[in-house]
Amino acid sequence: MNKETIEAGKSIAITSYILGIGVFIAMSMNAESKNPFATFHIRQGLGLTLTFISLGLIISNFDSLLISFPMWIFISVLWGYGIFTAIKGETKPMPLLGTYFQKWLSNIS
Repeated sequence: MNKETIEAGKSIAITSYILGIGVFIAMSMNAESKNPFATFHIRQGLGLTLTFISLGLIISNFDSLLISFPMWIFISVLWGYGIFTAIKGETKPMPLLGTYFQKWLSNIS
């Protein structure tokens, strides 16, 4: 990927890491240009959002800080990793789940 492509998609990529609504905003921003850098980070952001929602639904049944706190740490670390790689202009998948996000969400462009 060249520098122009990365710079053109950087704001979209950063927007995609705003949990929840940010992914959909980034998808609409990337609808016309189809920037590959932004698309990579949209997939990562959407995967992170879906992971956050699914873990939250499962863990909310337990109502225990000993169970919910590690989930928040896990999501926070992945979120920080994703947003910092977008800011640096890199396309590194998130640890543990990033390659799966790219595979499972490959139809999102």
